Amino acid sequence: MSVVDEFDPHALAEQDFLDEVHSFQFWFDSVEGYLSDRPYGRLETTVDEPIDDARRERLITTLCNYSVGETAALEGAAGLVQLAPDRNSKIFMATQVADEARHLEVFLHRLRELGVADPEAEIERRAQPALVDFKGALLDLVAEGDWQAAVFAQNVVLETMEYTVFRLHAANADPVTRDVLAGVISDERRHAGFGENDLGRSLAADPSGRARLREIRTGLDAMVVGVFEAALADIGAPAGERSQLAHEYLDTIERLGLT
Repeated sequence: MSVVDEFDPHALAEQDFLDEVHSFQFWFDSVEGYLSDRPYGRLETTVDEPIDDARRERLITTLCNYSVGETAALEGAAGLVQLAPDRNSKIFMATQVADEARHLEVFLHRLRELGVADPEAEIERRAQPALVDFKGALLDLVAEGDWQAAVFAQNVVLETMEYTVFRLHAANADPVTRDVLAGVISDERRHAGFGENDLGRSLAADPSGRARLREIRTGLDAMVVGVFEAALADIGAPAGERSQLAHEYLDTIERLGLT
């Protein structure tokens, strides 16, 4: 039985809780349950189904843009290890670096399975401009040494967008892509939870920080809208579901008092 199964970490005192859930041991116990026996994120027993040319093209475009997002998170998390204000945050960011590297690897592998000979060139050709702009904005915040703003952009904005889009995609994906997304979704939920909890604590201690993060959010809004619209169109999301997912993203922003 894993550490995660044996007890509820939420019953711990706050510092003990942070020591536990930000640890490499907790990370290992968490991911072991949904990554064992899944080379490149898929069960060996999952059979790849035939995909028609139009659907294959849409999936390739989608996976190319997922790869841009995961590269942004990989580079961002790597930079945030150095910026993290305490030991627990550094350790958590190190686990996130490993997660994001795995996500990028499994998406690149899936692209090759779909017949893409040069995934890097294909990613560059198909990348959404809004997502490329968002990646640049995130990495600028990291380069500026702004922990709070970079965590907001990466672990709240980007991770929440990815979590909502990946869940919708998984519900309608081919079996292999659904397998791959299942493990990624579990990781994104943990990353987004870290971001919301970290910012929640820092903003409770210093509410004045909300005004600055609202300003940063305003600068990201046009990119966010562009990313959402393109991603949901690529996966064929009905209009009603697009609206629902936008509300899920806004709910996270509202919980932090950043609307």
